[in-house]
Amino acid sequence: MTKWIKRLVGVLLLVLLLATGAAYVYSQRALPQTQGELRLAGLSAEVSIERDEHGIPTIRAQNLNDLAFGLGVAHAQDRLWQMETHRRIGSGRLAEAFGPKAVDTDRVLRAIGVRRAAQAQWDQTKGASRELLLAYASGVNASLKQAMRARPPEFVLMGLQPEAWSPVDSIAWTIMMAWDLGANWNMELLRLRLAMHLPKDRIDDVLPPYPGEKPLPSLDYAALYQSLKLSQKTAGIETLADRLMAAAPPSGIEGEGSNNWVLAGSRTTTGAPLLANDPHLKLSAPALWYFARMEMPGLKLAGATLPGMPTLVMGQNEHIAWGFTNTGPDVQDLYLEHVKPDDATQYQTPEGWARFESVNETIKVKGAPDVAFTVRRTRHGPVISDAGLADDLLGAKPTHVLALRWTALDADSDAVGTAMQMNRATSVDSFIAATRGWVAPMQNMVVADRAGHIGLIAPGRIPLRKPENDLHGLAPAPGWDARYDWAGWLPFDALHQQRDPAAGYIATANQRIVPADYPHYLTSNWALPYRHQRIVQMIEAAPKHSQADLRNMHADVQSLAAPRLLPWLLKAKSSHPLAAAAMQQLIGFDGRMAADKAAPLIYWAWSRHLGRRLLADEIGADLYDRTLSTRGYADTLEVVLDRNDAWWCDDKTTALVETCASQTDAAFTDALNELQALQGADPAAWRWGQVHQARSEHRPFSNVKALARFFEVRTPVGGDTYTVNVARVSLRPDPATGELYLDEHGPSLRALYDLGDPAKSVIIHSTGQSGIPWSPLYRSFVQRWAGVEYVPLWPQAGGARQMLVLKPGA
Repeated sequence: MTKWIKRLVGVLLLVLLLATGAAYVYSQRALPQTQGELRLAGLSAEVSIERDEHGIPTIRAQNLNDLAFGLGVAHAQDRLWQMETHRRIGSGRLAEAFGPKAVDTDRVLRAIGVRRAAQAQWDQTKGASRELLLAYASGVNASLKQAMRARPPEFVLMGLQPEAWSPVDSIAWTIMMAWDLGANWNMELLRLRLAMHLPKDRIDDVLPPYPGEKPLPSLDYAALYQSLKLSQKTAGIETLADRLMAAAPPSGIEGEGSNNWVLAGSRTTTGAPLLANDPHLKLSAPALWYFARMEMPGLKLAGATLPGMPTLVMGQNEHIAWGFTNTGPDVQDLYLEHVKPDDATQYQTPEGWARFESVNETIKVKGAPDVAFTVRRTRHGPVISDAGLADDLLGAKPTHVLALRWTALDADSDAVGTAMQMNRATSVDSFIAATRGWVAPMQNMVVADRAGHIGLIAPGRIPLRKPENDLHGLAPAPGWDARYDWAGWLPFDALHQQRDPAAGYIATANQRIVPADYPHYLTSNWALPYRHQRIVQMIEAAPKHSQADLRNMHADVQSLAAPRLLPWLLKAKSSHPLAAAAMQQLIGFDGRMAADKAAPLIYWAWSRHLGRRLLADEIGADLYDRTLSTRGYADTLEVVLDRNDAWWCDDKTTALVETCASQTDAAFTDALNELQALQGADPAAWRWGQVHQARSEHRPFSNVKALARFFEVRTPVGGDTYTVNVARVSLRPDPATGELYLDEHGPSLRALYDLGDPAKSVIIHSTGQSGIPWSPLYRSFVQRWAGVEYVPLWPQAGGARQMLVLKPGA
């Protein structure tokens, strides 16, 4: 018996040793080859990829197509799984990998027709743009076929094989980036939803106009929907709206915006322009961005690329530097289309009845039967209610459907060609001229050149709405009424521009960028102005600034929003045993959202509970809880409290008549109960950063408890939704963990560009260059990013180097 036990133990040890050895071999082979030589089909000449100690490649080629090929190789080597998720999102093929839970999202993406739009754009792509996309795809596919030694772990764990990349995949991802930065479709749907319960003037309180402005004069859309008898089918509308907003990829999330500012030499200590940029986007693991340097005769580029795209998005060349923030224009309109009562294949137009275009879609579902459905299109665009998430807008028998008009779906868009022209610009003027072909997303682009000029252009395809359009894109419009049709595009020369302003600087932070007398309508969804106001405040605090000053601005966690509500919190009364100690933590608090303090936590817990107490009874608890995930309602709370609005402050579900003061008191008690359970009975020990953690989500393994800690990236942060160092506060419990106050949208990258000495330009993003979780480069940027530190943008002398040479091969 002892002999057999020993043999069994020996066998088990051998199996364990073999498994360990196999795991080690796999872990090494899953890392990319970064040294030596590879012969790859598709190259016309030699290309080198030299990675520095941070994993940032410098790609050198003799021509533009080979440069794109080399970038495709680097992207596939370091970010293949990320590219796979991008492809599946753009194609509506998530359920094929992730199973039935992803079907609703695929339905929405197929109904919108992102992949179909990308194919239409590719069919019209010609010349250098077409060659560039083909060369990039060739580099990705050569890497898959000839350079990949083992699949990244996500492919192995999910039983998937990488597929060949196509130019349509690249174009589809540009459309999805435009979706991410668009907001108006869901704001229109939210207004439709609210109109089932509230009059228009109360909806204007929930979704107030830009601070200091009055609501946009418009048709009473709540009355319009009543006249169409939509209110008789309230449950159907609410189901449709809720499911569409829940299933669609997120877009236009509060806090998802960006900062950029550029200082002329007259405002810098070096005498040359300095430019700062930090786009605020969904934090992911790996980060959305991949840093690269690209060189060929006549062109040197360095900055942020998007895996899946062959050009530099933001960065610097030998002559200029540029950075983006989101303008947030209204380039999406929803239309209620009237279905012919006796023929469901037709819908009403101003000229009479017309036939829907239709496409049959089949979603393959992992572990479940295929899902087949038909999506339709009207003269305005895709019928998004065909996603099939509710029986119909008005019930089982179709009478109305909901169509989407969106500029990013237009076939005549060449995002890659326009981006390449911008990459090759040599001055502020030539950069602005290069943006003429930009369609979506509309961005506030600041630019500086080495000659000392600075400028701003906000390019994009902006619809002109007719003077008789009395809805202004605020809410879904009757599709059969011609006055709501778009009437062309805003001319390029009418777009907002600035060059060398007398103030010596330009700054944008998603605020209203055009003056009050600007004659064209862009949007009613400008972000609140607090970040912009704080940037201007810091710029104007000194006549000149150094790069270190700009770094301090990137790190700033002073909120100008909190002081607007803080007086109400400081007057709050509570019988809670921790009330006095909590008030002690608020002494001297002025809105500085420091991670190591209790005051920001108390403030946000109080405002979260206050928002729900004031609004949930009127708009419905379910709707309020859902919209909390995307809105902080700071502007709404200001409106209600400033006018001491008894209608909102009274809780209509109780017999008592609550006042605004009593509700602020009760919200303080709610907050204390929550925080005591969360962080204990000593308010002096409470810490904002303990719950306010920047979470870079991994798709899909953040949702798998056993794997999340290996793939997800977290770090405590300060700041909040309204600070320059933005860290959006999530106010709804996380669906997977129940956590509150997580930061999942923040500075996806930070960059400081020095036009006088480019060698001093620096950059950082939120995770690391690698997409392989056991690589030392998977998390290598996290602490630098959290501490607002950077790495050099351009190659530096010395340091570790790894050189991979690509040669033309069969």
